[in-house]
Amino acid sequence: MRHPRTALLAATGSLALLAVVSGCGLKSGSPLVDDVLPGSIGQGLPLKGASLTVTSKNFSENIVLGQMVGLVFKAAGAEVLDRTNLPGSISAREAIAKGDADAMYDYTGTAWITYQGNSKPITDPQAQWRAVRDADLKNGVTWLPQSTLNNTYSLGISQSNNAKYHLKTLSDVAALSKKDPSAVTICVENEFASREDGLPGMEKAYGMSIPASNIQKMDAGIIYTQVSKSNSCLLGEVFTTDGRIQAMNLATVQDDKHFFPNYNAAPAVHRRTYEKYPAIAALLDPLSARLTTGIARQLNAEVDVDGRDPHDVALEWLVREGFIKKG
Repeated sequence: MRHPRTALLAATGSLALLAVVSGCGLKSGSPLVDDVLPGSIGQGLPLKGASLTVTSKNFSENIVLGQMVGLVFKAAGAEVLDRTNLPGSISAREAIAKGDADAMYDYTGTAWITYQGNSKPITDPQAQWRAVRDADLKNGVTWLPQSTLNNTYSLGISQSNNAKYHLKTLSDVAALSKKDPSAVTICVENEFASREDGLPGMEKAYGMSIPASNIQKMDAGIIYTQVSKSNSCLLGEVFTTDGRIQAMNLATVQDDKHFFPNYNAAPAVHRRTYEKYPAIAALLDPLSARLTTGIARQLNAEVDVDGRDPHDVALEWLVREGFIKKG
C-alpha cells in the first residue's frame, strides 16, 4: 500500500500531472452502475437528480474509501462518476479544490503538512482536523468530521519476538536499545532512514541511538516478511492501517510521545458541491464514525493480501454494516 505521505514525495512527477488536471480537467472515469438502495443512510434519496464525481489517490485503502463515497452517493439517488485511483495525492487534491471532482477521503496530516505547508504536526488529532478544516475553506475545500482511522507510521514486531521483549511503546524500544543495544535491529525504507520525520527524528525524540550496523534498508513489502519470518529485523517500519499487519500476525508499538503526525481519514468535499448538497454530511458522517484503524487493516488485507477488487470490498462492507442495501 502506498502511504499518503510517500505519494506526495514524487513532487516533480506530480507537478506535471497537476498541470494537466488543473488546466484540462479530469478526462477518465466511468459511471457507477451498481443497483444500490438506502439502508441506514440515504433515506428519502436526498441526492436525487445530482450528478457527482468521486475520486481517490492510487493506493488500496484510499481507493476503497473512494468507492464507499461513490456507492453511498449512488444509494442516496445521485448519478455518480467514478474517477478514483488518480496517480499521487496532488492530482486528487487538485481535482477536489478545482471542482473537477466532488468528494474523496483525504488525510489530515497530508493536508496540514503538504497541502498547507506547515512543518510541525499538531499532536491532538481533533485540533489538527479543525486547523485543516479552517485553513482549507479559502481553498475551496470543505472537510467533514474525521474518522479514527489513522494511517501513520509505526514499528512492527512479530508476536513471537514480542513474547520475549514485551515492547508496547517506542519508549520501551528506547529502553531496550540502552539496556541491550545489539537486540534492537530494525528494517526500514531508504527514505524513512534519512528523513527527520522518520528514523533520525524518532531516535532524537525518544533519546535512542541505533547503531548503523543494526539498520537494514529495503523495500516496504520485504520489511513485513523480514519482521514476520526472520530474526534479521526485530522491528520494521510499517503503516498502521496496512493489511499485512493482521495477515502476518504482527504487533505494533505505540508512539507514546506522539512524534509521528496523525493521518486521520476524513471526507474532503468541493466547497460549492457541499453548499449545493449539504445532505452529504449526513451521508458520510456515519461512515467516518464507524471507520477505525482496525477496520482499515481488515479491508486493506482483503485487497492487498487476498487480491480482491476494492469496489467489491467497499460494497460488501457498506452492505454488511447496513449503510446501504443491494437492489
